[in-house]
Amino acid sequence: MEFGYDARTEEFRGRLAEFMDEHIYPAEPVLHEQLDAAADPWAHAPIIEELKAKAKDAGLWNLFLPGEHGAGLTNLQYAPLAEIMGRSPHLAPEVFNCSAPDTGNMEVLTEFGTAQQREQWLDPLLAGEIRSAFCMTEPEVASSDATNIGTRIERDGDSYVINGRKWWSSGAMSPRCKILIVMGKSDPDAQRHRQQSQILVPVDTPGVRIKRGMHVFGYHDGDHGGHAEIVFDNVRVPAENIISGEGEGFAIAQARLGPGRIHHCMRAIGMAERALELMCRRTLRRTAFGGPIADQGVVQQWIADARISIETNRLLTLKTAWLMDTVGNKGAHTEIQSIKVSVPEMVTRIVDRAIQAHGAAGVSQDTPLASLYAHARTLHIVDGPDEVHRRSLARRELKQYR
Repeated sequence: MEFGYDARTEEFRGRLAEFMDEHIYPAEPVLHEQLDAAADPWAHAPIIEELKAKAKDAGLWNLFLPGEHGAGLTNLQYAPLAEIMGRSPHLAPEVFNCSAPDTGNMEVLTEFGTAQQREQWLDPLLAGEIRSAFCMTEPEVASSDATNIGTRIERDGDSYVINGRKWWSSGAMSPRCKILIVMGKSDPDAQRHRQQSQILVPVDTPGVRIKRGMHVFGYHDGDHGGHAEIVFDNVRVPAENIISGEGEGFAIAQARLGPGRIHHCMRAIGMAERALELMCRRTLRRTAFGGPIADQGVVQQWIADARISIETNRLLTLKTAWLMDTVGNKGAHTEIQSIKVSVPEMVTRIVDRAIQAHGAAGVSQDTPLASLYAHARTLHIVDGPDEVHRRSLARRELKQYR
């Protein structure tokens, strides 16, 4: 069993880490200054475009996507790169065109889109010229069961008509968001997992109404493109906007969410590393009761436990990435669900202890910890709540004994 990164991965890691030190970390306060100064809390900060141009020139672009459209990296090669980006989750992923939900939407269009759909929407997304949103979650139903979705997608001649309400549509508050991928029911009488379809809806289509932006623990999350509640009122789009045909929506969602889940986990490990670094630096600098806080036994236990947890979860994430590369997403189902539960728990705990080690500074805007905590806590819900994944894991484990 080989635990080392291959030469290509190491080369990318070195270049990416250097770019982070030279450009990303110094730009974090600039990003927040520009967003604070903007009249629109979901405004697009100019610093992002400046850094995107530099990232393109450095060849650090579309790293997440294998094949001809991306850097040609495997999941195993991309994992440590996503971790590095995760150290600055509100800035780095978009700078390298590796931010959700655009990554998942590009994967959907790459795998399931027609030539016309790819030309119209995938190409500008790959170029970082526009952003997109994925509209799946609904306020009226338990969206942890995707078959509950109530939004209707009904055929009418050469068009489809869409009616329904979505929320937590990530990316939709960005002024650069131009296209929505909407999941809804096209045939309520079909088999349970064949009732749903996914369809492309340009944001400026009549009947699309962005009702409001959602806040995440009080944050606008504008640097992620925000999250919107959207009403679809008799929205009419051409029939050719359907993705992969009627009834394919659930299968597309499952194909999309597997890579999405592991990408979240890869980045979250980087968040945990950043929090641990901040905790170590803070506790070595601060003196209480006659010595550095780092000399306190409880703090040393926090630090030791953090390192153990990070290493454990990183290894499971890398195994998951390797399985996805070698046997496919279905063959890695157990591991994908395992990391989707384990990694958010790990990073939330480490960030929480880093906040405690910082005292009042930890909950302030002077460190990234409060924002990291909000992001980490949200990961317990996005792409399926912990409880759903645990239920599925337990059922699969019990099946062999029934």
